Amino acid sequence: MAASSSSSLLLRRGATGGAGRRWGPGEALRRLVSSSEAAPAEKVPARSPPVMPPFEHRPRPYAGWSGDEILAKRKQFLGSSVFYYYQKPLNIVEGKMQYLYDENGKRYLDCFGGIVTVSCGHCHPDIVNAVVEQTKLLQHTTTIYLNQPIVEFAEALASKMPGNLKVVYFVNSGTEANELAMLMARLYSGNLNMIALRNAYHGGSAGTIGLTGLQTWKYPIPQGEIHHVMNPDPYRGTFGSDAVAYAKEVEEQINYGTSGRVAGFIAETFQGVGGAVELAPGYLKLAYDTVRKAGGVCIADEVQSGFGRTGSHYWGFQTQDVIPDIVTMAKGIGNGLPLGAVVTTPEIANVLAQKIQFNTFGGNPVCSVGGLAVLKVLDKEKRQAHCADVGSHLVNRLKELQQKHEIIGDVRGRGLMLGVELVTDRKEKTPAKAETNLLFEKLKDLNILVGKGGLHGNVFRIKPPMCFTRDDADYLVDAMDYAMSGL
Repeated sequence: MAASSSSSLLLRRGATGGAGRRWGPGEALRRLVSSSEAAPAEKVPARSPPVMPPFEHRPRPYAGWSGDEILAKRKQFLGSSVFYYYQKPLNIVEGKMQYLYDENGKRYLDCFGGIVTVSCGHCHPDIVNAVVEQTKLLQHTTTIYLNQPIVEFAEALASKMPGNLKVVYFVNSGTEANELAMLMARLYSGNLNMIALRNAYHGGSAGTIGLTGLQTWKYPIPQGEIHHVMNPDPYRGTFGSDAVAYAKEVEEQINYGTSGRVAGFIAETFQGVGGAVELAPGYLKLAYDTVRKAGGVCIADEVQSGFGRTGSHYWGFQTQDVIPDIVTMAKGIGNGLPLGAVVTTPEIANVLAQKIQFNTFGGNPVCSVGGLAVLKVLDKEKRQAHCADVGSHLVNRLKELQQKHEIIGDVRGRGLMLGVELVTDRKEKTPAKAETNLLFEKLKDLNILVGKGGLHGNVFRIKPPMCFTRDDADYLVDAMDYAMSGL
């Protein structure tokens, strides 16, 4: 009989002492407690945290301001809207490939890639060397003069695009790229109404705030002529994975909310800030058909999902078997350089010729050389195939973890564009807000840096540099398991 069962029986019935003497339940309890104090049960050894994979890099000694000093100056000189992660923010002073180092030389596994920006790896030598050499030669000129880097980069980027997407405009960020794409759509179509998805993020400028479909990022300013349709989210969406039902709602929005004509439709194939949500299969093809019938153009926001990150395809929109009219991109295009681009057809591009379209830093020679180096590294190191391999392994391990921990409501994405949504009730899908924040801090203490997303901030965004390895993936999952086991 198990110890707990025998103890319970002892307390219920009493027990027999020496010489046949019978103890009552009270005496039995006293003697049981006394016995347990005299002979304590053997303790189970505490579980050890996982060990980070080895990495051959020694960070330089840091002699700059401390994190506390930097934080004090941030509060004094930067706007209060410039937020930071963690209760005690990290002072990151060095990076190498998939790792970051703080002021004390502590190494962290970067599972967020500078908000999905570091594609090839922190301080990748090929990119650093290209940027340094160009900086020594010519740091800046503009498109009013001829310069090789901008056209060489544009040609290489256009070669990665399907169909007739061959004309490139360079800008400095994803927000700028989406602003320009919206301008093109309105000029080309002759209409004003734009359609975007709920839960989407397309930028923080006055124009792109309107396209963004998350109240977290929106200020109370005019955002007219933009309509948000139901998000085709297989996990939380009203219609699950029913692409036809979601696409029908686009048609109804055009019929009931506009004059019947629209300028364009914009969507991320994998919603980034919204929590790594992959759109319902087949949705974009149906939505594109509807929008084009209403006179609009279709814009794919590839700021986060482009350049092979999904593993299965070079561009996120290719997972939906569509070719957009305009594609916007940034972040991973420059591995950390302030660089973005809009790629479209010659016909659509020509609408900007009626006026002067100019961007002082768009196509800057240093950024162009760096962007070209990124494309070359991604090809040379076969990063798309690598993302497919490591991502598949990571998804399998995360789904195994989901079977072990009830707090994991959903594991989604593909390649190294993944999300793990945490809930307190799987049936109701109640966001685990407090638990996510607690685990977020625990992972940081285990040298793991992940992102957070979704309207309720309850989704771990796992989008590391694309040099992330299987060993790194195993360490991440083991660390998550260790942290969740302590809840």
